[in-house]
Amino acid sequence: MKTLIPSVRALVAKELIAKYNLRQIDVAKMLGVTQAAISQYLRGARGNIIDLKRDEEIMRIVNRIATGLINKDLSKRDLSILICEICYQARKKGIYCDCLLYTSPSPRDRG
Repeated sequence: MKTLIPSVRALVAKELIAKYNLRQIDVAKMLGVTQAAISQYLRGARGNIIDLKRDEEIMRIVNRIATGLINKDLSKRDLSILICEICYQARKKGIYCDCLLYTSPSPRDRG
C-alpha cells in the first residue's frame, strides 16, 4: 500500500486540478497533504511508481472520489471503501502486487 496510496492521491489531485480548476493548496486541504506533495504529484516526482490511469474501472473510482470531494458528499467511510476498491482492482488485475513491497533488499540481505 506504500506505493499504491500515493498513486491514488496523485490521480485524484490531477483530476481535481484538471477537471475542476482547483488550486494546489485547495486540493492539498481536501486530501490532507501539503501543497508541496500536490506539486510533486503533478510533476511525477511522487505517486508515479504504479500506473493506474490505464485502467478504466480504477479511473471511474478516481472520478467518483474527485466528484465526491467536490460535492462534499463523500464520507470518510465511503472514501475508505473506494480506496479499498481501487486496491482490490489493482491486485485482481495484476497492476499491484505484494512483490512491489520487496523491490530493494533489506540491510540483512545485503550481506
